[in-house]
Amino acid sequence: MDSKIKDLNKKLTLAHLGGGQVRIDKQHEKKKLTARERVTYLLDDGSFEEIGALVTHRTKDFGMENQQFYGDGVVTGYGTISGRLIYVFAQDFTVFGGSLSETHAEKICKVMDLAVKVGAPIIGLNDSGGARIQEGVRSLGGYADIFYKNVQASGVIPQISAIMGPCAGGAVYSPAMTDFTLMVENTSYMFVTGPNVVKTVTNETVTSEELGGASTHSTKSGVTHITSANDIECLEDVKKLMSYLPQNNTEKTKALPFELKEETREVLANIIPDNANKPYDMHSVINGIIDEDSFYEIHKNFAENIVVGFARLGGKSIGIVANQPLYLAGVLDVDSSTKAARFVRFCDCFNIPLLVLEDVPGFLPGTDQEWNAIITNGAKLLYAFSEATVPRITVITRKAYGGAYDVMNSKHIGADMNYAWPSAEIAVMGAKGAAEIIFKKEISAAEDSDGKWKEKEAEYAALFANPYSAAERGFIDEVILPQDTRRKLIKAFAMLEDKQIETPKRKHGNIPL
Repeated sequence: MDSKIKDLNKKLTLAHLGGGQVRIDKQHEKKKLTARERVTYLLDDGSFEEIGALVTHRTKDFGMENQQFYGDGVVTGYGTISGRLIYVFAQDFTVFGGSLSETHAEKICKVMDLAVKVGAPIIGLNDSGGARIQEGVRSLGGYADIFYKNVQASGVIPQISAIMGPCAGGAVYSPAMTDFTLMVENTSYMFVTGPNVVKTVTNETVTSEELGGASTHSTKSGVTHITSANDIECLEDVKKLMSYLPQNNTEKTKALPFELKEETREVLANIIPDNANKPYDMHSVINGIIDEDSFYEIHKNFAENIVVGFARLGGKSIGIVANQPLYLAGVLDVDSSTKAARFVRFCDCFNIPLLVLEDVPGFLPGTDQEWNAIITNGAKLLYAFSEATVPRITVITRKAYGGAYDVMNSKHIGADMNYAWPSAEIAVMGAKGAAEIIFKKEISAAEDSDGKWKEKEAEYAALFANPYSAAERGFIDEVILPQDTRRKLIKAFAMLEDKQIETPKRKHGNIPL
């Protein structure tokens, strides 16, 4: 009996190797970490409690009964990040390439169930070669079990996926259904079918990095939200992201200490150029409004004509959606609409107030946009804002033209407070184009048609290219000086903190996917 106890203690010791503090030196920082090193670095020192350390697979085919490893290729359990309860799983590529078996999936599902029951975020550290082919349909069933759990947890607890190695085939769909996906440059990749299959089917020659690397998914597909240089930076990014999020959908993110003082920001007074067609960097506006160094951008390198991310305003977490005049003049297109819509819906799920900074000349025209469904994709952003019940405030810094004015959190679709700077232009279209249409006959009949055009352009601009007509009708609550924006927003969000909306009883809406 004593020998059995000693043997069990030995197994437990082996299963928990790396469970203490992991020392990461400078040389180690740029290397791939093991699954246990990742978990230990991610969580507070000594806080990790492992679940299922002695689990082994049940496969007896292909000689697998002689290849047993405790944990079966995935480390699961719970711990804390900055004192907050977090559930985590980390796939271990050193065990069967991190491939997913029936028991491997059961371990992941168990911690996902616990996370939902308790109301705490779950973080998945993915590093797997895919389904364990020796188990056939049992492995595929395991993936489906995880997918179902992802859907049930969606909007209930934050779900974060860090891709820290390969993630291929069916494995990609679980991260795709979580809230945020992070990838490590040069060591991680995601794709449904690999380079060899692509070459066989389409005759295209492509590397894993080109097909599904971090750069590809952060710039072209938008699959990944954040990229990191190495494992350590990725885990630090996960921690930073978590600091802006609540534990679950019934809570709010914990506010940092803040005392209202002199909140005027003179730096905002001179950001908007005198020439309405000259671009400026919306990041300058964001940084002039929020708490110092608090902006954490999401999807930074994808659809750069719109900026989304988290920040703190008066110590409280907010989500920011802002047109970016530096890229495509800040127009809305297919990618920017879907990027912003998903971010808006996430913030609404988890009680994070929304600030919209608007400078939008309209939707991007062209056959490419129309044939790629700008109608339904643009409607996604419209739907997301209209559906959101969190506090919603818009500041129009310059242009708000056409249907894009409606879509960017206008008063008409339920925004709580709408401010405009004196430089705001709220109209169906720009003054030059509008004058050409409205006064076409007069311009054509004039001896000096160019002069008449400019005259009518100025006439139209005086009537509509300003925020005051909208303010007269209550569509703008107040025209404010740029330097007063931070103070106004802090007070407005504080006023809206206890906002409640009774939504119609329904199973769910039907967003235009």
